[in-house]
Amino acid sequence: MVKEISHNVRNIGIMAHIDAGKTTTTERILFYTGKLHKMGEVHEGSATMDWMDQEKERGITITSAATTCYWDNYRINIIDTPGHVDFTAEVERSLRVLDGAIAIFCGVGGVEPQSETVWHQADKYHIPRIAFVNKMDRAGADFYNVLDMIQHRLKAKPVAVSLPIGSGEMFTGIIDLIQFKSIIYDNSALGAKYYLNDVPDDLREIAKKYRDKMLEEAANYDDGLFAKYLNGDVITPKEILGALRTGTLQNKIVPVCCGSAFKNKGVQPLLNAVIDFLPSPFDIPAVQGVNLKGTVIERRADVNEATSALIFKIMSDPHVGRLSFVRVYSGAIRKGEMIYNSTVDKRERVHRLLLMHANKREDREELSSGEIGALVGLKHSFTGHTLCDSKNPIILESMDFPEPVVSITIEPKSKADSENLSSALEKLSYEDPTFKITEDEETGQIIISGMGELHLEILVDRLLREFKIKAHVGKPQVSYRETVELEAEGEGIFDRQTGNKTQFAALKLTIAHDNTAEHGVIIHNEISKTAIPKEFFPAIERGIQNSVKSGIIAGYPLHKIRVTLTDAEYRENDSTELAYEIAAALALENALYKAKPAILEPIMFIEVSVPDAYLGDIINDLNSRRANITRMDKRNDINIVDGMIPLKELFGYATDLRSLSQGRAVFTVQFSSYEVCDKKLQREIVEKTRGFIPEFLQN
Repeated sequence: MVKEISHNVRNIGIMAHIDAGKTTTTERILFYTGKLHKMGEVHEGSATMDWMDQEKERGITITSAATTCYWDNYRINIIDTPGHVDFTAEVERSLRVLDGAIAIFCGVGGVEPQSETVWHQADKYHIPRIAFVNKMDRAGADFYNVLDMIQHRLKAKPVAVSLPIGSGEMFTGIIDLIQFKSIIYDNSALGAKYYLNDVPDDLREIAKKYRDKMLEEAANYDDGLFAKYLNGDVITPKEILGALRTGTLQNKIVPVCCGSAFKNKGVQPLLNAVIDFLPSPFDIPAVQGVNLKGTVIERRADVNEATSALIFKIMSDPHVGRLSFVRVYSGAIRKGEMIYNSTVDKRERVHRLLLMHANKREDREELSSGEIGALVGLKHSFTGHTLCDSKNPIILESMDFPEPVVSITIEPKSKADSENLSSALEKLSYEDPTFKITEDEETGQIIISGMGELHLEILVDRLLREFKIKAHVGKPQVSYRETVELEAEGEGIFDRQTGNKTQFAALKLTIAHDNTAEHGVIIHNEISKTAIPKEFFPAIERGIQNSVKSGIIAGYPLHKIRVTLTDAEYRENDSTELAYEIAAALALENALYKAKPAILEPIMFIEVSVPDAYLGDIINDLNSRRANITRMDKRNDINIVDGMIPLKELFGYATDLRSLSQGRAVFTVQFSSYEVCDKKLQREIVEKTRGFIPEFLQN
C-alpha cells in the first residue's frame, strides 16, 4: 500500500555565486535539524555535502548533492548546488525538479554574476524563492545594499522579514520583523541557543519602517489583512505569514532573511522561512508532458495518479553501480517493479530505491509523488528521460544544456589504459551532459570538451585518480564554431548505379546566418507536399544534421545557421532514403562555399573585482586581451569591472591577475555568445588545423 505523501514536505535547492556560503549554510541546517552531530567546514575539507576528494581539496562544490532532514515535523529534501560557472548544468538540472529555492547572497558582494545566472535559471522554471543575505559578520557587509541590488539587478521584489543587528564584528543577532522581536545568539552553544528580546531602542525606527513595508506588501495578497492594515488594527504573525506565503508562491515577492552561517547566526529563522514560505509538492501546478500522440497532458502530485518521474542526474557509485536520481511527480515507484521509459520506449526493472545523504544511502521500498531519490538497476535510462506507467505513458519536458567551449586531447599511455579510458569516459559522459567526447578523424586522438578549464581539470583528475587511468593530457583549446555571413543556395544531386539498381535524389536548399539558432541549425521545409513523399524528409534532415557536425573551413561544428529546403526531385523506382541523405549533405556543402563561411569564437562575460591601486594595470591588461569593457562600478572600496572577452584570451588569466594585483583582485566569467573572429585570427586557426589556407579563404 502506497502511503500518501504529506503536505509537510519541501523540495528545495540552495543556489548562489561561488563562495557565497551555500555549503556552509547547508552544514548548519543539517546540524540544527539533528542530521549531523558535528558541523563540517568547507575550508577544512570536512563539509558533508562536499564529499568528493576534488571538492574537499578545492573548497568548492562541484556536483549537486542531495540530502533529507526534518524541522518542526516537516521533511526538507535539499540539493546543494555548485556556484562555479563551469558547473551551471548541475544547477540547471537540479532546479528542473525542485519546488522552491534559497538564494544566498554575500552580505559584502551582494548580487554577483553567477547569482544572476542561477536566478534567471530559477525564473525559467518559475521557482518560488526566499533569499538569505549571508556573511553579515564580514567587514563591509551591507544588508540594505543587497536588498537594493536584488531589486535592481534581478528585477525582483525583495521583502525583508528580518534585519541585522549590527554588521561586521558588531553583528550580534537579527530582528524578526514578523514577531517584532530581536534574536540574540549564545555564542558558547554554536548558535543552538538564542534568546527573544525586545527590539533594541536604537533600531526601533528602522525596524518599524521595514515592518511597515512588509505589511504593505503582505496586504496585496490578503483582503482581510488589507482591511486591518488600513484601519490600523492588530495583525497577527499567522496572518502575515499566510499573506507573504501567497505572494511568494505566485513568484511576486522574495522574502529576505539575514545572518552568518559561519558564525551560526540566523539559520533557524531561515529554516522557519523555508517551512513558512516555500511550496510543498501540492502547492505547485500539475506537471505537464505529452502522451505518445503528442497531446499535452498533466499529472498531479497524487499517489493515485498514473506514475510519472523525471531522471535529472546520473551518478556512478563504486558500491552499487549507476545511480539514476529521479523526482517522482505522480504515483509511485516501487522496489522490484518494472518501470517504462517513455523517452526511449524501454522497460526497466528497479532493483533498489535509495534516499541519498550526500554519498551515503538509505534503502527504501518505494518513492511516492513529491519525493526525490535514486534508482539502482536502470540500463537504458539517462538524464532527461521520463519514467512512467506503460499503460498511461507521458513524456515530461527534458532539460537544455549549453554546448562545451573548451577542449583538450587525452591519449592513453598503454593498450590496457586505452580500454579503461573508453569505459571511464563513457561513465563520465553519462553523469555530465556538458561533457563531450569526440575523436579526431585525422590523428585518431581523443578530444574531450567541457564548460571551462576547471571543469576539464576536475574531469581529468577523476580519470587519473578515481578510474586509475594513465594518460597524456594536452593543453586546453578553444572549441570554435563555424557559420556563414551571406545567404546562398545549394543543389545536391545523387544519381548512382549500384549493382542492378539506380539510386537517385535531387535537392535544393538555401542557408543563411540566424542568431536564433542557438543549438546549431534550424531547418525549415518549404518543399511542396506533392514534390516528394513525406517519408523521405527524415532522411533529408538526417543528412543535414550529420553534415553540420563538421564545417568546411576547419572542421568545427556549424552554428547559428538556418537551412531552408526549397525544392526536390523524385523518381518513383529509383529514389531512396540513402540517396536523399547524401543529396542533402551535397547541397549543404555546395551552399556553404558560396555563403562566405566564417569561424565563431566563444565570448565570455567577465567581472573583475579590483582595489583602486591596481585598477589601471588591470584595465590595460584586459584591453591587451581584446576585452570590451561595458561597465565600471564601485562597491565600498572595490572597483567592479564588467566586460566581454574572448575565451582564447582567458587561458592563464588567473595567474596573471594574481601577479598584477598581488593576489587582491578576483574575477568570474560565464559564457555569453559565439561571435565571428577577425580575419587574422581565422587565418591562424585554419592554418593551425589544416596546415594551409584553402583557396576560397584567400580573398
